[in-house]
Amino acid sequence: MNPEVDSYLQEGCGRCSLGGTPQCKVHNWQQELKYLRQLVLSCGLTEELKWSVPCYTHNGHVIVMVAAFKENATLSFFKGALLKDENRILKKPGKNSQAGRVIRFTNIEEIIALEDVLKTYIFEALEVDEQGKKVTYKNIRDYEVPEEFQERLDADADLKEAFEALTPGRQKGYLLYFAGAKQSKTRVSRVEKYIPKILKGLGFHD
Repeated sequence: MNPEVDSYLQEGCGRCSLGGTPQCKVHNWQQELKYLRQLVLSCGLTEELKWSVPCYTHNGHVIVMVAAFKENATLSFFKGALLKDENRILKKPGKNSQAGRVIRFTNIEEIIALEDVLKTYIFEALEVDEQGKKVTYKNIRDYEVPEEFQERLDADADLKEAFEALTPGRQKGYLLYFAGAKQSKTRVSRVEKYIPKILKGLGFHD
């Protein structure tokens, strides 16, 4: 057991202002997190703290993560998209997620009932990693460029150059955000708001 994970369970993740207080969401799922921790460790993985959450690795590669959210505790598979998921229990953490898959729990009984299945999934994830399998990510060219943003790119060479200079991940973040608005006027508003950040070479979340 890694003492940093002990601190995580005692103090919280520290990723928001509630870290270290009784209101931290980590304290809402103590039983579930501790059970998941023991379950994963029984599969022979190495326990580390990365991105402020417990991560379980093999040969330096992250296999699974355990985390607390407001509504649930989760077991996340780093390359979950490559698992067979014969029990149909893996979910995308977000609608645009490509590699990761999660299983959400709202009580410890759910974990206990699935314990053998979860271990099977973890060992499959280990095998996937050892075989060097990789998730095939969508190319940035596969994402829709909203008409409102394309018009601005066509009209402003500096903006076009700045956008194309962004990393693929930052480009994707903007395209998904712009395209997520249902109304054209909202898409225009979003584009105008974030043009200054694009020109500075910053990503959507920077």
